[in-house]
Amino acid sequence: MPEMQRQYVWRSPRVRDLMDSLYRGYPSGAILLWETDEAVPLQDMAISQAENSYATTRLLLDGQQRLTSLSAIIRGEPVKVRGRVKPIELLFNLEHPERQEVITEVDEDADEEATETDEVDSTEDDLQRRFERMTFVVATNKLAALAQWVKVSEVFKSDSDTSFLKSAGVTGFDDPRYEKYSKRLAQLRRIRKYVYRMDVLERSLTYEEVTEIFVRVNSLGAKLRSSDLALAQITARWRHSLEIFQKFQTECAKLGFDLDLGIHLKTLIAFATGQSRFLTAGRLSLDVLQTGWKEATEGMRFAINFLKSNVGIDGPALLSSPFLMIVVAYFGHAKGYALSPEESDRLRQWALLANAKGRFSRGSSETILDQDLGIISKGGSADALIDRVRLQFGRLNITPEDLEGRDQRSSLFKTMFLTFRALGAKDWTSNLQISLDHSGSQHRLQFHHFFPKALLTKNGFSSRDADDVANLTFIGGRTNRKISDKAPSIYLADFLTKQGPGLLALQGIPSEPELLEVGSYRAFLEARRVLLAKAVNEFLGVTDE
Repeated sequence: MPEMQRQYVWRSPRVRDLMDSLYRGYPSGAILLWETDEAVPLQDMAISQAENSYATTRLLLDGQQRLTSLSAIIRGEPVKVRGRVKPIELLFNLEHPERQEVITEVDEDADEEATETDEVDSTEDDLQRRFERMTFVVATNKLAALAQWVKVSEVFKSDSDTSFLKSAGVTGFDDPRYEKYSKRLAQLRRIRKYVYRMDVLERSLTYEEVTEIFVRVNSLGAKLRSSDLALAQITARWRHSLEIFQKFQTECAKLGFDLDLGIHLKTLIAFATGQSRFLTAGRLSLDVLQTGWKEATEGMRFAINFLKSNVGIDGPALLSSPFLMIVVAYFGHAKGYALSPEESDRLRQWALLANAKGRFSRGSSETILDQDLGIISKGGSADALIDRVRLQFGRLNITPEDLEGRDQRSSLFKTMFLTFRALGAKDWTSNLQISLDHSGSQHRLQFHHFFPKALLTKNGFSSRDADDVANLTFIGGRTNRKISDKAPSIYLADFLTKQGPGLLALQGIPSEPELLEVGSYRAFLEARRVLLAKAVNEFLGVTDE
């Protein structure tokens, strides 16, 4: 694989959808290769290739995600990306419906840094009915134990149906399921014989020409992000730079900030050009790229240290956008990393306000980022950055109305956590202060529906009602499971006896008994929004405007 290629990035649900398409005989595009004798920078694929079956070297330009996914599933081998080995395990439903519904499954890997969801709020019957309508699912131990589900990799490893039929309870030829299951297993195995058309570029082309083709091909279908295309252009100008970028990416990950490579490339462009768009990436000289990268890495180290030590943001899970890091990095660089106490305090406040308000989540995020970079490059202060936030939202404070209709994906949810942690909020059983770093399933932080979701849906409220940010609190896994689907008026008694009334105040929860009954849920939300807005504003250091 040439250096210009992005790494393997597909998550398990995407692989599941590819398998489903191939199972149904849908087309899966072509593969683009380059046959060359030129010595070009290479990188390993996520799945190893035992030997080269061609007389010359053929580099994979388009189709890596598909081929890697299929290889991992068919061969039953894990993928290796950035030093981590991860299996891709799918299950096949022998009892799938003849007509497949289009079902979007939650990608469990979508945000590995985020706090875990409320386990007890998942209605198992609903999930089970949903899975039964699917042909392929990402493997779970619970589903794998059911008779109708078989591991896809195991089917590919064997041409015999006996063990799968036996496990499914099929005992003889006269079983009406025998023919149906056998046909479906055969249809699944036929995926191995799917033929991809291969387009091979001539060996007379130069690396720069092939890079241009790569960028154009992937731009037309918007298969790659702008950062992936910029990487191709940068590595064409700066050979062997991918290894340098990935080494720094690993360094940041060890510090708790496992960021997409595109963020580091955007930081490079910002430091090299004073703006964040990748449009100029292909026109930058090698010297400008190398100087920009050196300054960008120094700036990003400052940003990580500042966010962790001064702001209390320990990782990207607490950021509404990683673009915020680029601004902090650029500000530190512009000040020569010599900030006065006042400048440090104001930069901290800007970071908290921009994060709480979701500054880079409204409108064109790159345009907003460029506004901040422009202010800094002209010598603007942190106060000037804060003024941009005020201009964007009309005010700096948070009102109870701002919290209406928000859920755990809201930037304010992350600020709630920061606020509660600063107040000293603790788990209601272990008395451990809330943190994203707790180890072990019993203590790992989860967000808990104060009024359990199952309880609310049983009483006529919608899932959206239950997921309201004013119904969410932070506790450990053991406490969450202990609460199950009990009403607050029932489960709180024990906790309050042991922990005292401060247990609720530290997370902005009203304590009036009449608000703890499910019939008062709407009134509870209104009362808590008032308390949340007050606590968050005090944390942010803003007053009513």
